[in-house]
Amino acid sequence: MSIGIFGFQALWSPFFLGALLFITVLYFFLFTKWRNKFKESEPLSKRQALLFISAMVILYAVKGSPLDVMGHIMLSYHMVQMGVLYLIIPPLLIKAIPWWVWKRIIELPVIRPGFNFFTKPILALIMFNGLFSFYHIPDVLDFLKMSNALHSVYTVIFFFFALFMWWPLVNKQNDGRELHGLKKVGYIFASGVLLTPACALIVFATEPLYSTYSDASAWLKAMELCVPVSMLSGLNLSSPELFSNMPVLEDQKLGGVIMKIIQEIVYGVILAQVFFEWFQKEQEQADEITQADLDRHKSTF
Repeated sequence: MSIGIFGFQALWSPFFLGALLFITVLYFFLFTKWRNKFKESEPLSKRQALLFISAMVILYAVKGSPLDVMGHIMLSYHMVQMGVLYLIIPPLLIKAIPWWVWKRIIELPVIRPGFNFFTKPILALIMFNGLFSFYHIPDVLDFLKMSNALHSVYTVIFFFFALFMWWPLVNKQNDGRELHGLKKVGYIFASGVLLTPACALIVFATEPLYSTYSDASAWLKAMELCVPVSMLSGLNLSSPELFSNMPVLEDQKLGGVIMKIIQEIVYGVILAQVFFEWFQKEQEQADEITQADLDRHKSTF
């Protein structure tokens, strides 16, 4: 059966698209037209603009396209969403928003204490990976997917903690919260280790864990997160397997594998950047020492 039966609104989320377009226009308006109102402002770079547009396009692809509907039908698609939403979009947004803007936001009295606390590396790691693991406890995931409000709240909170987790890795403010060298490498490896148990639970389970992906009544209730109730009430649906030839258990195992693969790819890219920056810094220091030796040698003649 085709997911086209859920209708245009469910498949392409025009209101969500409109919201993202509004945010994009606001982004360029604030950081081009209004930035002169702030003394410490700097011009918006092409790289920052490209990163922001990329983040918005990717966000729409995983939350506004048919992928979102499929994420409520098959756990493997859900894991693709989770990987992109929390491992790819947050670092893009952190880098896309100018640092002078971040500084003004972070230094607000109502934000500074909480931000300083939750971006502590060890706490940020534990909270992000803990929230991920907690969300994928079967009873918890099923409970949250039964309520639009609770699911939305948890998603927003989780996204903020994804930003906190990424902050020590990608921020460039020299404010004491950025990790360097081996600490950054250890941070990445630790995050990979902490996420593994949740993925392993899903991969090695011997039976379907989630009612919202296997039980017809629970699944239909969870589908209300992305499909209007009026549309669902007019459809005669018995189970999510109507839309897939893959057994629920195999789909579940695939979902755990996909999440781990996305994590490994993203962290692998970050590690490559860390080693490149490390090598570049060492090379610059070596060049400076060499130049200093040459200057000293010349001064003796």
